[in-house]
Amino acid sequence: MLTTLIYSLFALDQTLANLAAQHFALMLAALFIVIFAETGLVIFPLLPGDSLLFVSGTVVAATDLNIHLLVVTLFAAAVLGDSANYAIGHFIGPKAFSRPQDTWLGRWLKPEYLDRTHRFYEKYGGFTIIIGRFVPIVRTFAPFLAGVGAMTYRKFLSYNVIGAAAWVGSLAYAGYLFGNIPWVKDNLAWIVLGIVIVSLLPMAVQFIKERYARASADGG
Repeated sequence: MLTTLIYSLFALDQTLANLAAQHFALMLAALFIVIFAETGLVIFPLLPGDSLLFVSGTVVAATDLNIHLLVVTLFAAAVLGDSANYAIGHFIGPKAFSRPQDTWLGRWLKPEYLDRTHRFYEKYGGFTIIIGRFVPIVRTFAPFLAGVGAMTYRKFLSYNVIGAAAWVGSLAYAGYLFGNIPWVKDNLAWIVLGIVIVSLLPMAVQFIKERYARASADGG
């Protein structure tokens, strides 16, 4: 599975480039669906959102297509995805948490994912919606938990819009800005892998801290 994921990341630029060359609107639709699914459906927490945004920007730069149209499309997908996820959490979240873990929904709502997101909320409050955009898994579960909790939709929407603009804009425009630099072109697959690793660092650091705290508690 890991090998397949790495191969997919390395082939991501070529896949999008081929799609863009054939039909730009189709590429936009495919990207919209992936970004919406990752941010809007709690059963898809591991889709490659960060790398996809960056690579889509590089593809648009290489093919001289409209970067602003790409950004607006993916911004809409991110905002609508989080809003859908909030609604799911608001209407079915409490029921989902009361279901046994052996049900299909219980299996998708993995306790460790929810715990990680809870810790982000404890540390950052409502800004988790913004900061969590840049952290895989957290960006999928943060709007869901906001819907389950007491955050009003009006307050959530403001965080949602700001977070979507920062996430989509920074990564897509960065890809567009650096996409035609020869070194970036030659090493794009490794850059994409690097983005994935960097995006996972906050969770890795948190995991190490918790392991160390538990080990200290046991030893003490």
